[in-house]
Amino acid sequence: MYKVKVFVTLRESVLDPQGTVVKNSLHSLNYSEVSDVRIGKYMELTVEKSDRPVEEAVKEMCERLLANVVIEDYRFEIEEAVAQ
Repeated sequence: MYKVKVFVTLRESVLDPQGTVVKNSLHSLNYSEVSDVRIGKYMELTVEKSDRPVEEAVKEMCERLLANVVIEDYRFEIEEAVAQ
């Protein structure tokens, strides 16, 4: 079994109005040291072992469903989960 952490963010070239609002709000709270905010999504998946490599399966999941690859970038981390 694997624990997969998936991070999805808008591509740098895509305008992020939500990130701009959060940055402006932080500035209004006197956190002027924040120069940029990009909003994204974080997902955790639990994936059972199979004959298929988990990296290949997760990449396909990201490209088919979890991320809009036209406007979003994604990355993921895979950890083998220890049974308890």
